[in-house]
Amino acid sequence: MENIVFVINESEISAGTRGASLGPSALRVVDHQRENFLFGKYTNITIETENHLLDQQTNFKWGKRADGLATVYERVSNVIFEERRKGKKIIVLAADHGSAGGTIAGLKMANPDKRIGVLWIDAHGDLHTPYTTPSGNMHGMPLATALNEDNLPCKVNDVHESTVHYWDKMKQVGGVAPKILPEDLAFIGLRDLEEQEIELMKRLNIPNIPVSDVRNNSKEKLFEHLEEKFKNCDEIYVSFDVDSMDPEVVSHGTGTPVPNGLYPEEANEILHYFAKHPKVHCIEFVEINPCLDEKTNRMAEVAYNLVYNVVKILESN
Repeated sequence: MENIVFVINESEISAGTRGASLGPSALRVVDHQRENFLFGKYTNITIETENHLLDQQTNFKWGKRADGLATVYERVSNVIFEERRKGKKIIVLAADHGSAGGTIAGLKMANPDKRIGVLWIDAHGDLHTPYTTPSGNMHGMPLATALNEDNLPCKVNDVHESTVHYWDKMKQVGGVAPKILPEDLAFIGLRDLEEQEIELMKRLNIPNIPVSDVRNNSKEKLFEHLEEKFKNCDEIYVSFDVDSMDPEVVSHGTGTPVPNGLYPEEANEILHYFAKHPKVHCIEFVEINPCLDEKTNRMAEVAYNLVYNVVKILESN
């Protein structure tokens, strides 16, 4: 039990809708209702947010609240760095997905000479940059910061130098850039991508494993493929966005739901496999938004089941 730590990150400044900051608390509500008391068993580290910036206009059109997110990156990366150096198994419960680049930075800071593999389970690629984003919302950019990628061949925006300053700061967090290599990044479940992201994936040769492959092929084949993908990595980080799941089956309690996603049972199989994996030391859960949940707290209930099962596996490892 002493080897597991929860990192609670309620930052929601990079999303386009409000309410994801309540996601970690929604998980805690389910834990109380079921009397499992997971959060009382393990160390909880809460990251200070910059959510007060939501009460102000942002000056960064193509990187909204980039100044605050750069600060959150620093805080997240420092906590992940410290806990990883202690040898802890880390479960990150985050609001929006934008600060996941800080998680990756912290893992790399703890092992700068090691290769970090990333399994990104999501409906979205999160590969935009200030130069390509259609919205300016930075929860669509964390992987580009980890890859140290501007995607200038697909540039559509003229980005102000003040935004570039904070963008470069996020890419350089920890003094290592890039944090990950394209060949060490794997996607599962992407089904809502913009043209610029598709072009970048083609250029960097980053494939997506669609939901249909997860559903129609054997899980053994899926895991064999991912083992081959990560064979040269020293460590694997798993990032699970709840919008990877089918909103009609679960709920619409997330900021950007997309039809035809994973079933909870499929998500559980994938997480179960990687929670047991000797290279996995950090799993992140993001984008639960109870304000958007038409089924009361259903998204948090389903996500809690996944978190609970991961914890039980980590306990037995």
